[in-house]
Amino acid sequence: MRKKLLGLTVAAMALIAGAVHAEDKKVTIGVSIPAADHGWTSGVVYHAERVAKLLMERNPGLNVIVKTSPDPASQANAVQDLETQGIDALVILPTDPDPLVNAIKEVKGKGTFVALVDRAPSTNDNSVRDLYVAGNNFALGQTAGEYIKTTTPDAEVVVIRGMAIPIDQQRQDGFDKGIEGSGVKILDRQYGNWNRDDAFKVMQDYLTKYQKIDVVWCQDDDMAVGVLQAIEQAGRTDIQYVVAGAGSKDMIKKVMDGDKMIPVDVLYPPAMVGTALEMTVANFYGQVPVRGVYTIDATLVTKDNAKDFYFPDSPF
Repeated sequence: MRKKLLGLTVAAMALIAGAVHAEDKKVTIGVSIPAADHGWTSGVVYHAERVAKLLMERNPGLNVIVKTSPDPASQANAVQDLETQGIDALVILPTDPDPLVNAIKEVKGKGTFVALVDRAPSTNDNSVRDLYVAGNNFALGQTAGEYIKTTTPDAEVVVIRGMAIPIDQQRQDGFDKGIEGSGVKILDRQYGNWNRDDAFKVMQDYLTKYQKIDVVWCQDDDMAVGVLQAIEQAGRTDIQYVVAGAGSKDMIKKVMDGDKMIPVDVLYPPAMVGTALEMTVANFYGQVPVRGVYTIDATLVTKDNAKDFYFPDSPF
């Protein structure tokens, strides 16, 4: 989906793997990801399956098993099931990272390569994973905050948070840094669980409690859908604009079209799971150890550059 962001990684992995792409070395990789319960996770599932298919075609000895789970308990069971299938590596995007730490450590403790994607636990070091691939959560918040600070420096803002997990706090910390030194006033912060229906209810509450709201920061494109619906239903005209994030095709299209309610978006691509899978495969077929942290930047999408990030055939 986000070819511009992932192009360098894909090209690098192709160079590494290209020389040995026909090698029949037997490798099994388990991929454990959340179920497609909203737009962003739908994109995660799409890209995990897409990249798995491409990599298995490129490497005849490779077997990639993709499992989706709706909650931490079922995901822990899925990880255990993958472990019994003799996986050589685990690529995991946790539904909620801290409850899954023990399950992940158990796999890693047996010498299995672990690539952690996006949602890191409170302690995110080499005791938990070999590779960490994620968007820049602090920068996602900071980019949004800086845009609001520059565009409406005295705005009264309501914030809709995601879930009570570490990456959400990183985004909040980044946002607070972004608006630092301005006259921006935060009226309220409530959780919307990265869900459009929950965000709709939170926004309804905000619209009842506050007679004047200038800007909404909801950090997530799915939640922005609910926010916009609530504003439209209430007939409120005081809200100047909404800043979301992720880079869904619908929101990017609004930015392209000059929609005054969605003037910008901040990238946080679900295709990062494909990047993690590419890099994990390179660890086995590229004869180069892959370790450490790989961070995807939080690009501000504007009307001027939106066309570079618009992919109408994507499910997200």
